[in-house]
Amino acid sequence: MSILISIEELLSGKKVEGTRMEFKEDWNPTTIMRTVCAFANDFENQGSGYVVVGVKEENGKPVRPVLGFNPDALEKVEKEMIGYSNLIQPSYMPRMSLEEIDDKHVLVIWVPAGSNRPYKVPDDVKVAKNKKYNYRIRMYSNTVIPNEEQEAELIQLTAKIPFDDRVNTHASVKDLNFGLMREHLYETKSKLYNESASMSVEELAEAMNLCQGAEEHRFPKNVGLLMFSDNPQKYFPAVQIDVVEFPEGAGAKQFEEKTFDGPIQKQLVDALSYLKTNVIKGKVIKYADREKADRIVNFPYDALEEALANAVYHRNYELREPIEVRVLPTAIEIISYNGVDPSLKQADFEKGIIRTRRYRNRRIGELLKELELTEGRGTGLPTIYSAMTNNGSPKPLFDTDEPERRHFVCELPVHPGFVDDQVNVQVNDHDNDHVNIDENIFKLVSRVLENMEVANLIKPTEKQILKYIDIAKSLTNDQVSVLTFTDSPKSNKEIQVECLGLKKHTDNFKRYIQPLLDEGLLRRTIPDVPKSRLQKYFTTESGKIVLYILNNHEE
Repeated sequence: MSILISIEELLSGKKVEGTRMEFKEDWNPTTIMRTVCAFANDFENQGSGYVVVGVKEENGKPVRPVLGFNPDALEKVEKEMIGYSNLIQPSYMPRMSLEEIDDKHVLVIWVPAGSNRPYKVPDDVKVAKNKKYNYRIRMYSNTVIPNEEQEAELIQLTAKIPFDDRVNTHASVKDLNFGLMREHLYETKSKLYNESASMSVEELAEAMNLCQGAEEHRFPKNVGLLMFSDNPQKYFPAVQIDVVEFPEGAGAKQFEEKTFDGPIQKQLVDALSYLKTNVIKGKVIKYADREKADRIVNFPYDALEEALANAVYHRNYELREPIEVRVLPTAIEIISYNGVDPSLKQADFEKGIIRTRRYRNRRIGELLKELELTEGRGTGLPTIYSAMTNNGSPKPLFDTDEPERRHFVCELPVHPGFVDDQVNVQVNDHDNDHVNIDENIFKLVSRVLENMEVANLIKPTEKQILKYIDIAKSLTNDQVSVLTFTDSPKSNKEIQVECLGLKKHTDNFKRYIQPLLDEGLLRRTIPDVPKSRLQKYFTTESGKIVLYILNNHEE
């Protein structure tokens, strides 16, 4: 039976981490069965493992072209495998597939995580008598005998099969959608796609390890219902993604909500598509002191994609709580329940280095990786940090809700270049959308905004105009002088000495410059390095609008 992804994709290492693969130059049952046992034990809930026979390995990578496996030996090896698999305690049978690559054949032994762990295997399956049995586990890319502490932990895992890999006795295998299963195989370029055309739903579910049990008592696994049924909500209420937009902030009554349901991989793709189309915006920032402009987005898609995919991967599907994506003027928050594994600490997320000790949903993660909807093991957090940094955005924020661990929040702050576009004004009468302000002032400021050469600038509302007027009234004469002086970028020293006639001092910076930065009227030319010796400050679009109001207040 063919594996669920193409052999080319498997050997590339893009969809299956190296820790879940082992390469053998030829058929060596002694070492191969040790690795089969280790993969079946799945000590860290990583999901399926693969032993590829007929491939040389160098530094953990397959050597191409492959050495090859003689297809005429397949029947003999299959018979031997039956006998060797019966030696595993309890008995465990992996799946074998003959695959073609580099004009040769290789033998792939697919080892789904076992449901009856822990498993033991003889140190040498070819020894006739007095076989010595040991547990085997994977440590990084090696198959080892667990130490005393690890063995005790492995035994404790007997009753801890991850929820997604458990059978669901309240459903039938016929509840799985044949078309959705084949669609997955098509996307992953599996040979099984063509083979499945003549299969029944039950046969395909068995081939994809989406069901379990004897023929008369066969039930689907939860992962099958979550990813390959028409309506997972029938079996898992509130399994959905809610995107809630608060254009005026979380405290305002106005919000828009959109729900994404169906198979969880479809939820993820549809929600990301919606966010990419309706939420992510780009702009070009031009500078007075250099020709090259910066192209930025309010939220980098790569960071958003990884954060939401991680929420789908790691959420607790036993809880009746949706994943919530809150789109605020200043950030996007992704909230999932019931939080992260207790082994992960708040400080780990703040450092940006996470290595999950044990995965909650091994099959969901495995299948999402095959679809390239999630990154490889341990790379999600660095991807988010990198995407935010490359866009010039503030660092992502994480809340593990210690010590209760009821939820997990990933917050992606908006790029500073979009803060001016997101003015949120609080008024006493929230039920009244119209704010009574001077009509002439409204026309003046609207005209200024229309003339601003900034991409994707949101058309101002009356509440936003009121905010600009309030800011204008609050400024001191010295602060107005600073905004006028920084029409082109100026250094801290130039502002204090040339504009204000003062000596350069930290207290003066805090008094005259910092409030303007906090209000979004001034901006740094090098926002990522606030203390850079090359740092300069310039008046933002909001600052120019405020100056325009002050200069034309009589009109």
